[in-house]
Amino acid sequence: MSDYQAVLVYDGECPFCSAAASALRRLDGVGAIAWGEESARSFLDAQFGETPFALVFADRPADRVYVGREAARELCERAGLPVLIGDVIGDNYESIADAVRTATGAAGEPDAYHGEFAMGPAARGAFDDLAANAWHTAKVTEVGDPD
Repeated sequence: MSDYQAVLVYDGECPFCSAAASALRRLDGVGAIAWGEESARSFLDAQFGETPFALVFADRPADRVYVGREAARELCERAGLPVLIGDVIGDNYESIADAVRTATGAAGEPDAYHGEFAMGPAARGAFDDLAANAWHTAKVTEVGDPD
């Protein structure tokens, strides 16, 4: 069983997502996993019935799943960043992500998933595997790097 009670699913090729995930270093009990990992995709499918390409923050004790701009806001709040920073990131989530992806040549566009959701029963069942495969800090993959 993992020590992680919450896990951030992020795009390992996106510097914006990886930068957001770097705030995890401030948080105990929170791990990160790249969207392309099998356990991340299994968790997303269990929660949503598909695997949306989005920033997702799953909190098992709170029984909540935060997606897109809400995941970014929640992560900023938990990391103790000023409210203004969280609001700016949340309010400008799509434009920041688009600009960074364009500048770095990262492939793919995030799906338009945003909000806060109750963690479903199937997702609760998939959470342990998700947490077991997470890391304490985000791993950044070079664009086009298969690792």
